Amino acid sequence: MVATLVVAMATMVSLPAQSEKTAEPPAAYSENCASCHGMALKGATGPNIGPALRSPEFAAKWRAKPAAEFLAFVHATMPLAQPGSLDPATSAEAANFVLAANGLPTGQPGAEAAPDLSSSADQLVVPVREQDKDAGYRTALAERTALLERLPAVSDTQKEKPAPEDWLSWRGNNATHGFSALDKINRSNAARLTLAWSNSLEPGTAAIAPIVHGGVMFVNAGGRIMALDARNGDLLWQFSRPAKGLRIPISQTRSIAISGTSLYISTVDNHILALDARSGKLLWDHEVAPPAQLLQLTAAPIVVHGKVIQAVSGCQSFGGGCYVLALDAATGREAWRFLTIAQPGQPGGDSWNGAPPEERYGASVWVTPSYDAGLNLLFVGVAQTYKVSTLLDPQKRKGKSTDALFTNATLALDPDSGKLVWHYQHMPGDVWDLDWSFERTIVDTPQGKVVINGGKVGIFDALDAKSGRYLWSFDLGLQNLITRIDPKTGRKSYDPKLMPTVAPKLICPAASGARNWLTTAYDAKTQRLFIPVFPTICMHYSRRPPAPGLMAKDVMGESEVEHIRRPGVDDQHGMVAALNLSTRTIDWTARRRAPEASAILATAGGLIFEGSRDRLFRASDSDTGATLWQARLPNVPGGLPISYAVDGVQYVAIVTGGKTPIDLFTTAMAPEYPASDTSRQIMVFRLAPKPAGEFP
Repeated sequence: MVATLVVAMATMVSLPAQSEKTAEPPAAYSENCASCHGMALKGATGPNIGPALRSPEFAAKWRAKPAAEFLAFVHATMPLAQPGSLDPATSAEAANFVLAANGLPTGQPGAEAAPDLSSSADQLVVPVREQDKDAGYRTALAERTALLERLPAVSDTQKEKPAPEDWLSWRGNNATHGFSALDKINRSNAARLTLAWSNSLEPGTAAIAPIVHGGVMFVNAGGRIMALDARNGDLLWQFSRPAKGLRIPISQTRSIAISGTSLYISTVDNHILALDARSGKLLWDHEVAPPAQLLQLTAAPIVVHGKVIQAVSGCQSFGGGCYVLALDAATGREAWRFLTIAQPGQPGGDSWNGAPPEERYGASVWVTPSYDAGLNLLFVGVAQTYKVSTLLDPQKRKGKSTDALFTNATLALDPDSGKLVWHYQHMPGDVWDLDWSFERTIVDTPQGKVVINGGKVGIFDALDAKSGRYLWSFDLGLQNLITRIDPKTGRKSYDPKLMPTVAPKLICPAASGARNWLTTAYDAKTQRLFIPVFPTICMHYSRRPPAPGLMAKDVMGESEVEHIRRPGVDDQHGMVAALNLSTRTIDWTARRRAPEASAILATAGGLIFEGSRDRLFRASDSDTGATLWQARLPNVPGGLPISYAVDGVQYVAIVTGGKTPIDLFTTAMAPEYPASDTSRQIMVFRLAPKPAGEFP
């Protein structure tokens, strides 16, 4: 099976002679579009996957339509993370560049006024006429005001061990378990789940998780932050901040952090905001990186000891690598910064084949770090490099190795100072885009605390959390690249026949991974780690020469790679695996046609919740994987499910819709299920009342 991001059309249209070399793109395109679609409009790769915008198929689609229609389409639907946020002139300049590159007529922007982005962010207030403030209004306002006023402050201890009714971080607690201690929804009654309420969110990308505290739900939908009554979805306050100088990120920030009575939100244009959780009032606004650096904030912040810690990603074109930084929670001033590419003179500083720092690319931190208070350590997952010629080709001087630290590593940082305590590299010298950047799960064992994490290759490593000492690995058996894992050090050896060359090599899994951003969940009682898996996709992978432009990566991009089905497998592309950490065996797997779309939530009720591309959201028995309940939702459940309780009632929530990178590479696996669109909703479920006379 050949899966590409562009499906060949029956009618082919010749491109003009100029198509051999596209004109230099304007800033409107390079800053807002190129990170997904490439500077040459051929599509991009790695975590920034976007279809080609210069092709016979594109020209055929838009040749018969007026240019104004394409300009209106781009303005309404782009950028992906915040559609419609660009002013008409900027949007039209980018759209006209695409049309011209395809030899099509250009158009003029619409007459609508450009949004005013010059004013500071402010709370969005809907005026109500005095005569409309009747008794019903006053009663509702008083109830909502009281709910906000009694919202308690959140301490560091509570974030470490949250109350079962709260969901205080993107994965519930600082250990990144994705587990709820609530059990009123359980194996015996899951079939009675029904919709409690839903609410529309701003369009954009999904893969987001609300947080809940004191009966209030907080959600960030592309710059519109809302406080909702968690019982019914009623709006308590909202804060709206249009993004400025937006580039297209692969995803908006996944969630929000809460500490004390403040919320901390990272934006798609690389700011961190502090808001008063009770009112939505802006407390401070800190710019992490200017637009010209083309960096991204996809990880939610985490607050430790009065510091807002934010991971930075998107270093495709930013020589010197990414970083983690800490801001003072009260003022927003920067407290420390740790560079995720080892610098000369540091441990690992000469592991880049002798290349200078400005030729070292990547080391993004896409996911929120985990934190353990007992050890006072922050565990950070770092991704791969992008410019593989640095590691594969001779440099002016020869370095000590081509390991490329700290790529594909776990970093243990002191959250107070930002100093490195220890590091462990899971996959040195990765030149296949098979990064280990995902969640770090902290697990208590009789031998001490252990950090568990898995890379795209489907191998999970266990490290001693205090020292970083390697303990063991588990291979899901879905890769053909790593031939040996040293039992003492965990060092991986690669098949030398699969090093990238101009001739394509069959690599399993594809760069989209046997696992990806869909996060795992951990049940400490059963010691099971529940893993969303993509078990069937491989790729033909080859090198391409370095090229000037926005993207520094110089291996063949996934928009141009031939995706193929793993030889000898069936067409069941979705899979959940239950890995028993005590026995290091798979207790069960559940297979299905539609690929996985969401993270996993585990609960004390003996359930796991997850969703797939066929729009099904389900509750399954965590002991067997058997489906106990499922519902087909209006859109793909692509978010991170959570559970919380208010007034003794347990709820389960999931954000649906919103395009994600997962959509782009899974659409071709089961094409009968279309990709989600940019519309987003939050869907919340609870148990339906029992019929009259029914016994417990």
